[in-house]
Amino acid sequence: MNTYTTILLDADNTIFDFNACEDEALKQTFFKYGYAYNDKIKNLYEKINIDLWKQYELGIMDRETVIYTRFKVLFEQIGIKDDGIAFEDDYQELLGMQHFFIEDAPEVIQYLHNKYDLYIVTNGVTVTQYRRLRESGIDQYMKKIFVSEETGYQKPMKEYFDYCFERIESFDKDKTIIIGDSLSSDIKGGNNAGIATCWFNLKSQNNDIGVKVDYEINRLVDLYQIL
Repeated sequence: MNTYTTILLDADNTIFDFNACEDEALKQTFFKYGYAYNDKIKNLYEKINIDLWKQYELGIMDRETVIYTRFKVLFEQIGIKDDGIAFEDDYQELLGMQHFFIEDAPEVIQYLHNKYDLYIVTNGVTVTQYRRLRESGIDQYMKKIFVSEETGYQKPMKEYFDYCFERIESFDKDKTIIIGDSLSSDIKGGNNAGIATCWFNLKSQNNDIGVKVDYEINRLVDLYQIL
C-alpha cells in the first residue's frame, strides 16, 4: 500500500483534452484572420509544434522562440505572408478559453482532492494555462500551480522540479508522485527528480525511450486502484 500525500498533475492531455482545445482555438483564430483551415493544415501545424516543443524540452530552444516560430514556419509552408506574431497572441487568448476535459477528469480530481495535496505541473504559457485552469474550475482543487514560463525552467529538467519542491510545504520526495501523459516530459521529469511516476497512457503507446514507469494507466479512473 502506497503512502503518497502529494500528487503532481500534468495539465494538457492529462486533465484537459489538449487536442480538442487546440483544434477549437486554431479554427477560431484562422477564421478571425480569414485564412483557410482544414485537416491538412492542422496536421502540419501539429507536426511543427511537436518538433519545436521537443527542442524546448531538451533545452535547445526557449519558450518564446517556440511560440513565436511555429506559425511563422507553418505560414511559410502553406504560402501565407504573415510573420505569425499577432496571430500567435490571438491564438493564445482563444486557447485560454478552451477547457475540454479528458474523460472523467473532473470527478477524479474531486476524488483526489479529498485525499491528497494536489499541484499542477505544466509546460506552457502562464496566462493561458492559468486562465484555462481558472475558467474550468480546476484551480480550486490545487494547492499551487507551477507553469514552466514563470519558473524559468521546464519539464523534464531537474531544476523545474527543484523549483516546485522548494514551494511545496512539508515536501517529502518519498510521498510524492507525478501523473502525466508524456514520457519525455512528465515521466522522465519524475525520474530526474527522484519521485514516483504514473504514466497516463491513453493511446496505449510503447515506452520507447527507456524511462522508468512505476504505474501505468489507460483511464483516469484507474487511479482508484493505485491511490
